[in-house]
Amino acid sequence: MVKNEELSHTFDSASKEYDKMRPGYPDELYRKIFSYINIDENSCAAEVGSGSGQATKPILDTGCKLTAVEYGVNMSVLLKEKFGEYPGFNVITGKFEDIVFHENSYDFVFSATAFHWIPEQKGYTKVYSMLRHGGAFARFANHPFISRNNTALAKEIEDIYDKYYYSYYKKQRSTVTEYTQEQSEMIALIAEKYSFSDIRYHIFRRERVFSANEYICLLGTYSDHIAIEKEVRNEFFSRIEEAIKRHGGTITIDDTIDLQLARKQ
Repeated sequence: MVKNEELSHTFDSASKEYDKMRPGYPDELYRKIFSYINIDENSCAAEVGSGSGQATKPILDTGCKLTAVEYGVNMSVLLKEKFGEYPGFNVITGKFEDIVFHENSYDFVFSATAFHWIPEQKGYTKVYSMLRHGGAFARFANHPFISRNNTALAKEIEDIYDKYYYSYYKKQRSTVTEYTQEQSEMIALIAEKYSFSDIRYHIFRRERVFSANEYICLLGTYSDHIAIEKEVRNEFFSRIEEAIKRHGGTITIDDTIDLQLARKQ
């Protein structure tokens, strides 16, 4: 079985594809963040697990100093290429848990679809120590779901996953449901255990439509899919591509984006 730590590093092997296919985050999410915490040229921020920078630019555009923490070497190079012209931007390559940060030094720490890779206690305790009093932590993520409007395609893809994905990992398929408000609240309340206060959470929704080829490219950026043996993965992806083409040539994904905010008093 592939370990969680190994999966977290697989993104780096597909850095260009990841940058092309992974979505950013809606403007409304950043408006919620900026109404919760003022970030400007006097602010010091840190991003945990920056990937190729899907969430980085709106924060950099405030004029703040931003340190991006990224485990992957290729992703780190890509981040420097994309945002190197920002004078207050720098990249630290390594695991967030292993990097030493000064305490009480940051006004804002955020993590976009990455904080789940970090052990809970280590992650929250470290973020809390990094923040100045009054500083804020934002955790947000995208949760894709195959559109409920094409149940025949969704069912066929589930069957393909049973044959190639779940059999490969030797586990049973769990019931797949859309991400809920209740789940977002549960994640938000984790911060209470680590002395954070003023906790808030929000949900945003959007729709994305992919051609068969585009969807396969997207799947090729998922860590647990990348880790599947190449021959099995190629056949797995081919069957999904064929299914999409049989059902009209496109697949619609309903995204739920959740945002959790918490403050160090």
